[in-house]
Amino acid sequence: MKQKQNSGKLKTEQKSKPKPEQHHEIRLGQSIELLKELHILTRDGKMNQDSRRKLKQVYHLYQFIEPLLQQLREDHSDLTLVDHGAGKSYLGFILYDLFFKATASQNQSRIYGIETRDELVQKSVELATRLDFPGMSFLNLSVADSITSTQLPDQIDIVTALHACNTATDDAIQFALKKKAKFMVLVPCCQAEVAAELRKHKGDAVRDNPLSEMWRHPIHTREFGSQITNVLRCLQLEAHGYQVRVTELVGWEHSMKNELIIAEYKGLPAKRPAERLAEVLRTTGLESMQARFFTPH
Repeated sequence: MKQKQNSGKLKTEQKSKPKPEQHHEIRLGQSIELLKELHILTRDGKMNQDSRRKLKQVYHLYQFIEPLLQQLREDHSDLTLVDHGAGKSYLGFILYDLFFKATASQNQSRIYGIETRDELVQKSVELATRLDFPGMSFLNLSVADSITSTQLPDQIDIVTALHACNTATDDAIQFALKKKAKFMVLVPCCQAEVAAELRKHKGDAVRDNPLSEMWRHPIHTREFGSQITNVLRCLQLEAHGYQVRVTELVGWEHSMKNELIIAEYKGLPAKRPAERLAEVLRTTGLESMQARFFTPH
């Protein structure tokens, strides 16, 4: 009987003994300091349910971009990626930590973060130095100014723009086209310009096109403006020979601005998409926006 009591006591002690915290979600070799900076880990290295959700979203985004990087690396080792509207450069840091860091000493690959807020640029510079991420550069430029900036290479492999507001996504596309980017990864945001044009020419469009009922009411104008903007962008990319895939970045429960556009240059026939683009602009009364969506080759 005594032996059973001791055995029970031992089992109780084993159950109550605290186990060392394990984060099976974190990949081997990841920078713990970076995960703390991203608020995925707390300052004492712990992870809560909200942190797990953030980490899941980070990996979800990474799984879209990693295959593109691997495909490029099969062709050449020195990769270049430009992240427009980088903010705190979370995307760039995650990509560097998970993909670029392992071969940093073997090639000249580089990630460029483009951001207009100088204080964020300086913080990113400091963090990259602290983490010993030498293949990262941060430039205080607008997306539009980066198109002609001599601080960037003539050719770029991948261009990303996540939640670049309003016309910044279009500027990022112009940048990518000029730099002959193999891939683009875009999450557009706040598309107000096209909606404003729809409102301006609504009278003529309603009279001539029954489909204009889709944007007759103000709330529909805003929603349709956002939708048609991305449709026009996809046609624009196809008109330049890109193969385009549209999916969602995260579930709708996390963000309503979650449309993800992935474009890969294939040199595809461009005449048909260009004709469709012109027809969509005409039938929606958006001919004034041809300069934005028709880019010379």
